Amino acid sequence: MMKIYKLIFGIILIMGTMISISAYSWLGMWIGLEINLLSIIPIIMNSNILSSESSIKYFITQTLASMFIMMSIIVMMWKLNFYSNMTIHNPMMMILNSSLLIKMGMAPFHFWFPEVLEGLNWFYCMIMLTWQKIAPMMLMMFNSKSILFYSIIIVMGMIISVFMSFNQMSLRKLMAFSSINHMGWMLTTMLLEKTIWIIYFLVYSIITITITLTMKNIFFLNQMFMINEMKQVKIMFILNFMSLSGIPPFLGFLPKWLTIQMMIESKMIILSIMMIFITLIMIFIYMRISMSTLLFKNNQMNWKLNNKIKHNNLFNSMINFFSISSLIIITILMNST
Repeated sequence: MMKIYKLIFGIILIMGTMISISAYSWLGMWIGLEINLLSIIPIIMNSNILSSESSIKYFITQTLASMFIMMSIIVMMWKLNFYSNMTIHNPMMMILNSSLLIKMGMAPFHFWFPEVLEGLNWFYCMIMLTWQKIAPMMLMMFNSKSILFYSIIIVMGMIISVFMSFNQMSLRKLMAFSSINHMGWMLTTMLLEKTIWIIYFLVYSIITITITLTMKNIFFLNQMFMINEMKQVKIMFILNFMSLSGIPPFLGFLPKWLTIQMMIESKMIILSIMMIFITLIMIFIYMRISMSTLLFKNNQMNWKLNNKIKHNNLFNSMINFFSISSLIIITILMNST
């Protein structure tokens, strides 16, 4: 009975996102966002002890963002000449974009995002990290774009995600700040080319789904230190993190390479240099976590795992396939250029 109930709300969740991104008017966009919100709350509730708290935090934050969206739309439509108000420097348009940033959990409006993920299991974290970002991002594409506003949000988001990732022991919060860092790159692709955004989001979703499905009962770095007899599991986590950080020749390097190339062609040199340096710090954080996980051993267990972690050949083969395919794609692109 519970599975049927969650399946029905899952279908409504998909319908809400589709209604929002295909709406002809702002009212249809808002209705799609509300359907998406009201359908995910019953899904994430009762998954574990902290899920009720996470669902309440998510509901309050999303309702606040929806209120700002409706306020900005009403103010912009106050006059009859609506389209003349859709200018880049319109303050109501900035409020609308900020509300969409709240919905996707982008810094500096990220106050709710890590706390909500901390109370969910990995499957619902996967939904939050991937599917729930489609509608706000695509709606931001339809709005007028201020390069200064976007640049400030991108730099602030990437800097905040780097500083908050230092000494982070919770893997769910680490994935949240990693998502904020990648959203900075995806917002950059919105300014340049929508096709690159689609490529970046697809690659990011593949890597995130692979990581969340292989974590199972691992929620903290201390638990990864206890996997002494499963070296292949540790290597699998390291390959995931390397691909997520964007180190060549892994799959995650391809969309960053395309983004940097488009930024240089668009004369966005200063922003590209800042993003590259901030990403190098993020790569250092991933490398430190990966090497400590591989080398450190802790035979003394502070708590007992409920289920024994088993190595899954399917996910290992998926990671190897994505890594090898990304190397082949990058080699072909380099030869063609």
